[in-house]
Amino acid sequence: MGSLAGKVAFITGAARGQGRAEAVRLASDGANIIAVDICDQIASVPYPLATPDDLAATVKLVEDTGARIVTREADVRDRESLKTALQAGLAEFGRLDIVVANAGIAPMEAGADGWRDVIDVNLTGVHHTVEVAKRTMVKQGNGGSIVLISSAAGLIGVGTADPGSIGYAAAKHGVVGLMRIYANHLAPFSIRVNSIHPTGVNTPMINNEHTRQWLDQLGAESDSATNWVNAMPVDAVEPEDIAAAVAWLVSDEARYVTGVTLPVDAGIVNKR
Repeated sequence: MGSLAGKVAFITGAARGQGRAEAVRLASDGANIIAVDICDQIASVPYPLATPDDLAATVKLVEDTGARIVTREADVRDRESLKTALQAGLAEFGRLDIVVANAGIAPMEAGADGWRDVIDVNLTGVHHTVEVAKRTMVKQGNGGSIVLISSAAGLIGVGTADPGSIGYAAAKHGVVGLMRIYANHLAPFSIRVNSIHPTGVNTPMINNEHTRQWLDQLGAESDSATNWVNAMPVDAVEPEDIAAAVAWLVSDEARYVTGVTLPVDAGIVNKR
């Protein structure tokens, strides 16, 4: 029996990439999954977002572990749709133990529209995710774990001068503030809140033509805000690496770990 047997995890952005890897890993550890994803395009995002077929693939992978899964298409910018999605999972499983606020976008060259959308998804969406989940966890009275997926860009000043890129870093820094205040508010209920800060991860958000071109541009510039590289000899980590960090944080092995910013960043450094 897995270390998370009997527990239920609510994961946003679960149709592919990190969210899918997190769903599969937590399911492999015994948890049942409530998975949501927008499964639609956002106009400022220059690469394809997840589709209903992607979410269906996550369902198959989770069920292959022996776990159960409830999925809904929901936009984290819309608190009511997110709440409805969570309620569908609660109706099926009857409890909630783990929250992974994973959904995010990277409109790095999208100007003012990129700023608005990245703040709405990557920051406000995380706030909505915790807000719709915390009451159930508090009411249950048996603690729990919330993990907010930030970025290495939430700890360092990396990015170009485009408003979309600035907004990405600002949102990911803002996630740290959310994490710290929720960690304080929820600690009396034995609900732990932490954030994870990956370097580039080999997912469709990074591994697409537009983002690769943006990263090449970053590498060609000499500004201190753009010259960040992994110290370890990897261009990107794998989504399973992030899922492993999530799995540890939500397990009893980390039962007294809260308020922590956990880098999974291959030792990212400024090369100037």
